[in-house]
Amino acid sequence: MWGGRFAGGPASVMREINASISVDKRLWREDINASRAHAAMLGQQGILSSEDAKAIDEGLLQVAAEIEAGKLQEDPALEDIHMHVEHRLKQLIGDAAGRLHTARSRNDQVATDFRLFVRRSIDEALAGIDALESVLIHRAEEHADNVMPGFTHLQSGQPVTLGHHLMAYREMLVRDRSRFADARARMNICPLGSAALAGTGFPIDRDQTAAALGFDGPAANSLDAVSDRDFVVDYLHAAALCSVHLSRLAEEIILWASQPFGFVRLPDAWSTGSSIMPNKRNPDAAELVRGHSARIIGDLVGLLVLLKGLPLAYAKDLQDDKPPLFDAHDLLALSLAAMAGMMADLKFVPDRMRAVAAAGHATATDLADWLVSEADVPFREAHHVAGQAVAAAEGAGKAVDQLSIEQLKAIDPRIDERVLPRLSVEASVSSRRSAGGTAPERVRAAIAAARAQIAAREGK
Repeated sequence: MWGGRFAGGPASVMREINASISVDKRLWREDINASRAHAAMLGQQGILSSEDAKAIDEGLLQVAAEIEAGKLQEDPALEDIHMHVEHRLKQLIGDAAGRLHTARSRNDQVATDFRLFVRRSIDEALAGIDALESVLIHRAEEHADNVMPGFTHLQSGQPVTLGHHLMAYREMLVRDRSRFADARARMNICPLGSAALAGTGFPIDRDQTAAALGFDGPAANSLDAVSDRDFVVDYLHAAALCSVHLSRLAEEIILWASQPFGFVRLPDAWSTGSSIMPNKRNPDAAELVRGHSARIIGDLVGLLVLLKGLPLAYAKDLQDDKPPLFDAHDLLALSLAAMAGMMADLKFVPDRMRAVAAAGHATATDLADWLVSEADVPFREAHHVAGQAVAAAEGAGKAVDQLSIEQLKAIDPRIDERVLPRLSVEASVSSRRSAGGTAPERVRAAIAAARAQIAAREGK
Protein backbone atom coordinates (compact mmCIF):
# COMPACT_ATOMS: atom_id res chain seq x y z
CA MET A 1 0.00 0.00 0.00
CA TRP A 2 2.71 2.49 0.94
CA GLY A 3 5.85 0.53 0.14
CA GLY A 4 6.96 2.68 -2.78
CA ARG A 5 8.51 5.17 -0.39
CA PHE A 6 10.51 2.49 1.47
CA ALA A 7 13.36 0.22 0.40
CA GLY A 8 12.74 -2.34 3.17
CA GLY A 9 9.76 -3.82 4.94
CA PRO A 10 8.68 -3.17 8.50
CA ALA A 11 10.19 -4.98 11.47
CA SER A 12 8.11 -7.80 12.89
CA VAL A 13 7.27 -5.78 16.00
CA MET A 14 6.42 -2.78 13.85
CA ARG A 15 4.11 -4.97 11.81
CA GLU A 16 2.44 -6.18 15.00
CA ILE A 17 2.01 -2.79 16.63
CA ASN A 18 0.79 -1.24 13.38
CA ALA A 19 -1.87 -3.86 12.67
CA SER A 20 -5.40 -3.20 13.88
CA ILE A 21 -7.38 -5.82 12.00
CA SER A 22 -8.13 -7.78 15.18
CA VAL A 23 -10.01 -4.73 16.49
CA ASP A 24 -11.35 -2.77 13.53
CA LYS A 25 -12.71 -5.78 11.63
CA ARG A 26 -15.98 -4.88 13.35
CA LEU A 27 -16.21 -1.94 10.92
CA TRP A 28 -16.53 -4.13 7.83
CA ARG A 29 -20.18 -3.29 7.16
CA GLU A 30 -19.54 0.42 7.47
CA ASP A 31 -16.41 0.20 5.33
CA ILE A 32 -18.17 -1.60 2.51
CA ASN A 33 -21.20 0.70 2.61
CA ALA A 34 -19.01 3.81 2.54
CA SER A 35 -16.89 2.38 -0.27
CA ARG A 36 -19.99 1.60 -2.32
CA ALA A 37 -21.23 5.16 -1.89
CA HIS A 38 -17.80 6.53 -2.82
CA ALA A 39 -17.52 4.35 -5.92
CA ALA A 40 -21.04 5.27 -7.03
CA MET A 41 -20.20 8.95 -6.72
CA LEU A 42 -16.93 8.52 -8.63
CA GLY A 43 -18.86 6.83 -11.43
CA GLN A 44 -21.56 9.49 -11.43
CA GLN A 45 -18.92 12.21 -11.68
CA GLY A 46 -17.11 10.46 -14.51
CA ILE A 47 -13.99 9.97 -12.41
CA LEU A 48 -14.47 6.22 -12.83
CA SER A 49 -15.86 4.54 -15.89
CA SER A 50 -19.32 3.08 -15.48
CA GLU A 51 -17.80 -0.37 -16.04
CA ASP A 52 -15.30 0.03 -13.21
CA ALA A 53 -17.90 1.51 -10.89
CA LYS A 54 -20.24 -1.41 -11.56
CA ALA A 55 -17.47 -3.99 -11.08
CA ILE A 56 -16.40 -2.38 -7.82
CA ASP A 57 -19.95 -2.33 -6.47
CA GLU A 58 -20.59 -5.95 -7.36
CA GLY A 59 -17.23 -6.97 -5.96
CA LEU A 60 -17.87 -5.16 -2.68
CA LEU A 61 -21.19 -6.95 -2.32
CA GLN A 62 -19.39 -10.26 -2.77
CA VAL A 63 -16.78 -9.29 -0.17
CA ALA A 64 -19.58 -8.40 2.23
CA ALA A 65 -21.25 -11.77 1.69
CA GLU A 66 -17.97 -13.57 2.36
CA ILE A 67 -17.30 -11.67 5.57
CA GLU A 68 -20.88 -12.22 6.69
CA ALA A 69 -20.29 -15.93 6.17
CA GLY A 70 -17.18 -15.82 8.37
CA LYS A 71 -14.67 -16.14 5.57
CA LEU A 72 -12.50 -13.11 6.39
CA GLN A 73 -8.85 -14.17 6.29
CA GLU A 74 -6.96 -11.91 8.70
CA ASP A 75 -3.47 -10.90 7.63
CA PRO A 76 -1.51 -8.48 9.85
CA ALA A 77 0.46 -7.38 6.81
CA LEU A 78 -2.72 -5.79 5.48
CA GLU A 79 -3.01 -3.81 8.72
CA ASP A 80 -6.72 -3.07 8.97
CA ILE A 81 -10.18 -3.93 7.72
CA HIS A 82 -10.01 -1.25 5.03
CA MET A 83 -7.03 -2.85 3.33
CA HIS A 84 -8.46 -6.34 3.82
CA VAL A 85 -11.57 -5.31 1.91
CA GLU A 86 -9.57 -3.65 -0.86
CA HIS A 87 -7.17 -6.61 -1.10
CA ARG A 88 -10.01 -9.12 -1.44
CA LEU A 89 -11.75 -6.83 -3.93
CA LYS A 90 -8.65 -6.86 -6.12
CA GLN A 91 -8.56 -10.64 -5.99
CA LEU A 92 -12.14 -10.67 -7.20
CA ILE A 93 -12.20 -7.96 -9.90
CA GLY A 94 -8.58 -7.23 -10.71
CA ASP A 95 -6.98 -3.85 -11.31
CA ALA A 96 -10.29 -1.95 -11.21
CA ALA A 97 -10.18 -2.37 -7.43
CA GLY A 98 -7.18 -0.05 -7.34
CA ARG A 99 -9.35 2.79 -8.65
CA LEU A 100 -11.65 2.67 -5.60
CA HIS A 101 -9.27 4.73 -3.50
CA THR A 102 -9.28 7.62 -5.96
CA ALA A 103 -10.05 10.95 -4.22
CA ARG A 104 -9.99 9.53 -0.74
CA SER A 105 -7.47 8.66 1.98
CA ARG A 106 -7.60 6.11 4.71
CA ASN A 107 -7.94 9.13 7.00
CA ASP A 108 -11.36 10.18 5.74
CA GLN A 109 -12.26 6.55 5.07
CA VAL A 110 -11.64 5.59 8.72
CA ALA A 111 -13.35 8.71 10.02
CA THR A 112 -16.43 7.95 7.93
CA ASP A 113 -16.60 4.28 8.82
CA PHE A 114 -16.19 4.98 12.50
CA ARG A 115 -18.82 7.71 12.43
CA LEU A 116 -21.24 5.28 10.79
CA PHE A 117 -20.51 2.69 13.48
CA VAL A 118 -21.01 5.15 16.32
CA ARG A 119 -24.27 6.33 14.78
CA ARG A 120 -25.48 2.74 14.69
CA SER A 121 -24.27 2.26 18.26
CA ILE A 122 -26.34 5.25 19.36
CA ASP A 123 -29.42 3.78 17.70
CA GLU A 124 -28.82 0.50 19.54
CA ALA A 125 -28.38 2.32 22.85
CA LEU A 126 -31.64 4.19 22.28
CA ALA A 127 -33.44 0.91 21.63
CA GLY A 128 -32.00 -0.58 24.83
CA ILE A 129 -33.00 2.46 26.85
CA ASP A 130 -36.52 2.34 25.40
CA ALA A 131 -36.88 -1.33 26.36
CA LEU A 132 -35.84 -0.69 29.97
CA GLU A 133 -38.03 2.41 30.15
CA SER A 134 -41.04 0.33 29.09
CA VAL A 135 -40.34 -2.22 31.83
CA LEU A 136 -39.97 0.45 34.51
CA ILE A 137 -43.23 2.12 33.52
CA HIS A 138 -45.06 -1.21 33.58
CA ARG A 139 -43.70 -2.18 37.00
CA ALA A 140 -44.39 1.32 38.35
CA GLU A 141 -48.02 1.01 37.30
CA GLU A 142 -48.27 -2.35 39.06
CA HIS A 143 -47.02 -0.79 42.28
CA ALA A 144 -48.42 2.73 42.13
CA ASP A 145 -50.12 2.21 45.52
CA ASN A 146 -47.54 0.06 47.31
CA VAL A 147 -45.76 1.89 50.10
CA MET A 148 -42.04 1.63 50.71
CA PRO A 149 -39.50 3.63 52.72
CA GLY A 150 -38.00 6.65 51.03
CA PHE A 151 -34.37 7.01 52.04
CA THR A 152 -31.92 9.84 52.46
CA HIS A 153 -28.43 8.92 53.69
CA LEU A 154 -29.80 5.34 53.44
CA GLN A 155 -31.89 6.19 56.50
CA SER A 156 -35.67 6.02 56.45
CA GLY A 157 -36.87 9.53 55.68
CA GLN A 158 -40.47 9.57 54.47
CA PRO A 159 -42.70 6.90 52.99
CA VAL A 160 -43.07 6.86 49.22
CA THR A 161 -44.67 4.50 46.75
CA LEU A 162 -42.69 1.88 44.90
CA GLY A 163 -44.16 3.19 41.67
CA HIS A 164 -42.78 6.65 42.42
CA HIS A 165 -39.37 5.16 43.16
CA LEU A 166 -39.27 3.24 39.88
CA MET A 167 -40.41 6.27 37.90
CA ALA A 168 -37.42 8.18 39.28
CA TYR A 169 -35.19 5.84 37.30
CA ARG A 170 -37.37 6.39 34.27
CA GLU A 171 -36.54 10.10 34.53
CA MET A 172 -32.83 9.24 34.46
CA LEU A 173 -33.37 7.20 31.31
CA VAL A 174 -35.20 10.11 29.69
CA ARG A 175 -32.11 12.25 30.23
CA ASP A 176 -29.88 9.44 28.96
CA ARG A 177 -32.00 9.19 25.85
CA SER A 178 -31.76 12.92 25.22
CA ARG A 179 -27.97 12.82 25.52
CA PHE A 180 -27.67 10.02 22.98
CA ALA A 181 -30.15 11.73 20.65
CA ASP A 182 -28.26 15.02 20.92
CA ALA A 183 -25.00 13.24 20.20
CA ARG A 184 -26.52 11.60 17.13
CA ALA A 185 -27.76 14.90 15.74
CA ARG A 186 -24.42 16.59 16.34
CA MET A 187 -22.27 13.87 14.78
CA ASN A 188 -24.32 13.28 11.63
CA ILE A 189 -21.96 14.93 9.14
CA CYS A 190 -19.83 13.13 6.58
CA PRO A 191 -16.00 13.28 6.52
CA LEU A 192 -15.76 11.41 3.22
CA GLY A 193 -14.08 13.58 0.59
CA SER A 194 -11.76 15.29 3.05
CA ALA A 195 -9.04 12.90 1.85
CA ALA A 196 -5.84 12.94 3.92
CA LEU A 197 -6.33 16.41 5.43
CA ALA A 198 -6.67 19.00 2.66
CA GLY A 199 -9.50 17.78 0.46
CA THR A 200 -8.98 16.63 -3.11
CA GLY A 201 -8.52 18.11 -6.57
CA PHE A 202 -10.93 15.63 -8.16
CA PRO A 203 -14.40 16.96 -9.01
CA ILE A 204 -16.18 14.87 -6.37
CA ASP A 205 -19.72 15.43 -5.13
CA ARG A 206 -19.59 15.29 -1.34
CA ASP A 207 -23.28 16.02 -1.01
CA GLN A 208 -24.04 12.85 -2.94
CA THR A 209 -21.94 10.60 -0.72
CA ALA A 210 -23.23 12.26 2.43
CA ALA A 211 -26.84 11.72 1.36
CA ALA A 212 -26.18 8.15 0.28
CA LEU A 213 -24.84 7.33 3.75
CA GLY A 214 -27.66 9.06 5.62
CA PHE A 215 -25.67 12.07 6.78
CA ASP A 216 -27.11 15.57 6.96
CA GLY A 217 -24.28 16.91 4.83
CA PRO A 218 -20.50 16.94 4.36
CA ALA A 219 -18.11 18.07 7.08
CA ALA A 220 -17.19 21.73 6.66
CA ASN A 221 -13.44 21.52 7.33
CA SER A 222 -11.21 18.77 6.00
CA LEU A 223 -8.61 19.12 8.77
CA ASP A 224 -11.22 18.77 11.48
CA ALA A 225 -13.11 16.04 9.65
CA VAL A 226 -10.24 13.55 9.63
CA SER A 227 -9.04 14.25 13.18
CA ASP A 228 -12.33 14.82 15.02
CA ARG A 229 -13.33 12.18 17.55
CA ASP A 230 -15.72 14.34 19.53
CA PHE A 231 -18.54 12.12 18.35
CA VAL A 232 -16.89 9.14 20.08
CA VAL A 233 -16.44 11.16 23.26
CA ASP A 234 -20.09 12.20 23.07
CA TYR A 235 -21.13 8.56 22.82
CA LEU A 236 -18.86 7.51 25.66
CA HIS A 237 -20.03 10.36 27.88
CA ALA A 238 -23.66 9.41 27.33
CA ALA A 239 -22.81 5.73 27.83
CA ALA A 240 -20.86 6.43 31.01
CA LEU A 241 -23.66 8.45 32.59
CA CYS A 242 -26.26 5.91 31.50
CA SER A 243 -24.15 3.15 33.04
CA VAL A 244 -23.94 5.14 36.28
CA HIS A 245 -27.74 5.23 36.39
CA LEU A 246 -27.90 1.50 35.72
CA SER A 247 -25.33 0.97 38.46
CA ARG A 248 -27.44 2.90 40.96
CA LEU A 249 -30.47 0.78 40.13
CA ALA A 250 -28.35 -2.37 40.30
CA GLU A 251 -27.07 -1.33 43.74
CA GLU A 252 -30.64 -0.97 44.97
CA ILE A 253 -31.53 -4.43 43.70
CA ILE A 254 -28.47 -5.80 45.50
CA LEU A 255 -29.47 -4.09 48.74
CA TRP A 256 -33.14 -4.95 48.44
CA ALA A 257 -32.37 -8.62 47.78
CA SER A 258 -30.29 -8.92 50.97
CA GLN A 259 -31.91 -10.48 54.04
CA PRO A 260 -31.84 -7.27 56.15
CA PHE A 261 -33.95 -5.56 53.48
CA GLY A 262 -35.98 -8.38 51.97
CA PHE A 263 -37.75 -6.03 49.56
CA VAL A 264 -37.31 -8.28 46.50
CA ARG A 265 -36.79 -11.91 45.65
CA LEU A 266 -34.38 -12.66 42.85
CA PRO A 267 -35.67 -15.10 40.24
CA ASP A 268 -33.48 -18.06 39.34
CA ALA A 269 -32.87 -16.61 35.89
CA TRP A 270 -31.06 -13.59 37.32
CA SER A 271 -29.10 -15.01 40.22
CA THR A 272 -26.37 -17.54 40.95
CA GLY A 273 -25.41 -19.77 43.86
CA SER A 274 -22.29 -20.46 45.86
CA SER A 275 -19.76 -23.22 45.34
CA ILE A 276 -19.64 -23.84 49.11
CA MET A 277 -22.75 -22.29 50.71
CA PRO A 278 -25.91 -24.04 49.48
CA ASN A 279 -28.13 -21.37 51.01
CA LYS A 280 -26.81 -18.54 48.86
CA ARG A 281 -28.69 -16.69 46.13
CA ASN A 282 -26.33 -14.08 44.73
CA PRO A 283 -27.34 -11.03 42.66
CA ASP A 284 -24.46 -11.53 40.25
CA ALA A 285 -26.18 -9.99 37.24
CA ALA A 286 -26.84 -6.77 39.15
CA GLU A 287 -23.30 -6.77 40.52
CA LEU A 288 -21.87 -7.14 37.01
CA VAL A 289 -23.98 -4.23 35.75
CA ARG A 290 -22.59 -2.22 38.65
CA GLY A 291 -19.07 -3.32 37.77
CA HIS A 292 -19.45 -2.64 34.05
CA SER A 293 -20.09 1.02 34.78
CA ALA A 294 -16.52 1.33 36.07
CA ARG A 295 -15.12 0.05 32.78
CA ILE A 296 -17.33 2.33 30.70
CA ILE A 297 -16.24 5.34 32.76
CA GLY A 298 -12.66 4.22 32.19
CA ASP A 299 -13.28 4.01 28.44
CA LEU A 300 -14.41 7.65 28.44
CA VAL A 301 -11.41 8.81 30.45
CA GLY A 302 -9.03 6.76 28.32
CA LEU A 303 -10.20 8.35 25.07
CA LEU A 304 -10.09 11.87 26.51
CA VAL A 305 -6.50 11.31 27.60
CA LEU A 306 -5.65 9.88 24.17
CA LEU A 307 -7.00 12.98 22.42
CA LYS A 308 -5.73 15.72 24.68
CA GLY A 309 -2.26 16.12 23.15
CA LEU A 310 -2.90 15.52 19.46
CA PRO A 311 -2.11 18.31 16.98
CA LEU A 312 -3.97 18.53 13.68
CA ALA A 313 -4.64 16.52 11.72
CA TYR A 314 -4.51 12.72 11.81
CA ALA A 315 -2.04 10.82 14.01
CA LYS A 316 -1.65 7.08 14.45
CA ASP A 317 -2.67 7.42 18.10
CA LEU A 318 -6.22 7.56 16.78
CA GLN A 319 -5.95 3.88 15.92
CA ASP A 320 -6.53 3.35 19.65
CA ASP A 321 -9.85 5.19 19.61
CA LYS A 322 -11.78 2.03 18.76
CA PRO A 323 -11.11 -0.36 21.67
CA PRO A 324 -12.74 1.94 24.27
CA LEU A 325 -15.73 2.56 22.02
CA PHE A 326 -16.22 -1.12 21.23
CA ASP A 327 -15.81 -2.04 24.91
CA ALA A 328 -18.35 0.54 26.06
CA HIS A 329 -20.76 -0.39 23.27
CA ASP A 330 -20.74 -4.06 24.23
CA LEU A 331 -20.95 -3.47 27.98
CA LEU A 332 -23.75 -0.93 27.73
CA ALA A 333 -25.83 -3.15 25.46
CA LEU A 334 -25.37 -6.06 27.85
CA SER A 335 -26.12 -3.95 30.92
CA LEU A 336 -29.30 -2.47 29.45
CA ALA A 337 -30.56 -5.90 28.39
CA ALA A 338 -29.72 -7.44 31.77
CA MET A 339 -31.37 -4.65 33.70
CA ALA A 340 -34.52 -4.81 31.56
CA GLY A 341 -34.72 -8.57 32.11
CA MET A 342 -34.13 -8.32 35.85
CA MET A 343 -36.65 -5.55 36.37
CA ALA A 344 -39.28 -7.44 34.38
CA ASP A 345 -38.83 -10.65 36.41
CA LEU A 346 -38.10 -9.23 39.87
CA LYS A 347 -40.49 -10.29 42.62
CA PHE A 348 -41.26 -7.35 44.92
CA VAL A 349 -42.35 -7.97 48.51
CA PRO A 350 -44.82 -5.14 49.24
CA ASP A 351 -45.64 -6.33 52.78
CA ARG A 352 -42.02 -6.14 53.80
CA MET A 353 -41.63 -2.72 52.20
CA ARG A 354 -44.73 -1.49 54.02
CA ALA A 355 -43.44 -2.73 57.36
CA VAL A 356 -40.07 -1.01 56.92
CA ALA A 357 -41.73 2.17 55.67
CA ALA A 358 -43.34 2.58 59.08
CA ALA A 359 -39.99 2.29 60.87
CA GLY A 360 -37.77 5.21 61.73
CA HIS A 361 -40.68 7.51 62.63
CA ALA A 362 -41.16 8.19 58.93
CA THR A 363 -44.31 10.28 59.46
CA ALA A 364 -42.75 12.78 61.88
CA THR A 365 -42.73 15.37 59.08
CA ASP A 366 -46.46 14.85 58.70
CA LEU A 367 -46.92 15.78 62.36
CA ALA A 368 -44.95 18.98 61.77
CA ASP A 369 -46.96 19.73 58.61
CA TRP A 370 -50.22 19.23 60.52
CA LEU A 371 -49.13 21.71 63.20
CA VAL A 372 -48.38 24.25 60.48
CA SER A 373 -51.60 23.77 58.51
CA GLU A 374 -54.07 23.16 61.35
CA ALA A 375 -52.60 24.89 64.41
CA ASP A 376 -50.88 27.83 62.68
CA VAL A 377 -47.50 26.92 64.18
CA PRO A 378 -44.38 28.25 62.37
CA PHE A 379 -42.61 25.37 60.65
CA ARG A 380 -39.38 25.69 62.64
CA GLU A 381 -41.33 25.46 65.87
CA ALA A 382 -43.43 22.61 64.50
CA HIS A 383 -40.21 20.81 63.50
CA HIS A 384 -39.02 21.10 67.11
CA VAL A 385 -42.31 19.75 68.50
CA ALA A 386 -42.22 16.81 66.07
CA GLY A 387 -38.65 16.11 67.14
CA GLN A 388 -39.81 15.99 70.77
CA ALA A 389 -42.51 13.51 69.71
CA VAL A 390 -39.85 11.32 68.09
CA ALA A 391 -37.79 11.39 71.27
CA ALA A 392 -40.85 10.50 73.34
CA ALA A 393 -41.75 7.65 70.99
CA GLU A 394 -38.23 6.24 71.15
CA GLY A 395 -38.31 6.47 74.93
CA ALA A 396 -41.56 4.53 74.96
CA GLY A 397 -40.33 1.99 72.43
CA LYS A 398 -42.96 3.03 69.90
CA ALA A 399 -43.27 4.69 66.53
CA VAL A 400 -44.56 8.25 66.34
CA ASP A 401 -47.87 7.11 64.86
CA GLN A 402 -48.35 4.76 67.85
CA LEU A 403 -48.31 7.56 70.43
CA SER A 404 -51.67 8.20 72.04
CA ILE A 405 -53.36 11.55 71.77
CA GLU A 406 -52.67 12.07 75.47
CA GLN A 407 -48.96 11.50 74.94
CA LEU A 408 -48.98 13.93 72.01
CA LYS A 409 -50.90 16.58 73.94
CA ALA A 410 -48.40 16.28 76.76
CA ILE A 411 -45.71 17.32 74.27
CA ASP A 412 -47.77 20.22 72.89
CA PRO A 413 -51.36 21.06 73.85
CA ARG A 414 -52.10 22.42 70.39
CA ILE A 415 -52.18 18.87 69.06
CA ASP A 416 -55.65 17.32 68.92
CA GLU A 417 -57.37 14.16 67.69
CA ARG A 418 -57.50 15.34 64.10
CA VAL A 419 -53.80 14.59 63.71
CA LEU A 420 -54.09 10.84 64.28
CA PRO A 421 -55.36 9.88 60.79
CA ARG A 422 -52.53 11.91 59.29
CA LEU A 423 -49.77 9.84 60.89
CA SER A 424 -50.17 6.55 59.00
CA VAL A 425 -47.77 5.86 56.14
CA GLU A 426 -50.69 5.55 53.71
CA ALA A 427 -51.99 8.97 54.73
CA SER A 428 -48.51 10.42 54.44
CA VAL A 429 -48.07 9.08 50.92
CA SER A 430 -51.54 10.15 49.81
CA SER A 431 -50.96 13.68 51.05
CA ARG A 432 -47.93 14.22 48.77
CA ARG A 433 -50.03 15.44 45.86
CA SER A 434 -47.76 18.25 44.73
CA ALA A 435 -46.51 18.06 41.15
CA GLY A 436 -43.88 15.34 40.96
CA GLY A 437 -44.98 13.93 44.33
CA THR A 438 -45.39 10.35 45.47
CA ALA A 439 -49.18 10.23 45.91
CA PRO A 440 -50.60 7.31 43.89
CA GLU A 441 -52.71 9.69 41.81
CA ARG A 442 -49.55 11.62 40.91
CA VAL A 443 -47.69 8.42 40.07
CA ARG A 444 -50.47 7.36 37.71
CA ALA A 445 -50.49 10.80 36.13
CA ALA A 446 -46.72 10.55 35.61
CA ILE A 447 -47.13 7.13 34.01
CA ALA A 448 -49.84 8.45 31.68
CA ALA A 449 -47.62 11.40 30.74
CA ALA A 450 -44.69 9.07 30.10
CA ARG A 451 -46.75 6.90 27.80
CA ALA A 452 -47.98 9.95 25.94
CA GLN A 453 -44.38 11.09 25.46
CA ILE A 454 -43.41 7.70 24.12
CA ALA A 455 -46.37 7.64 21.74
CA ALA A 456 -45.47 11.11 20.46
CA ARG A 457 -41.86 10.04 20.02
CA GLU A 458 -42.90 6.99 18.04
CA GLY A 459 -45.43 8.98 16.00
CA LYS A 460 -48.42 7.02 17.25
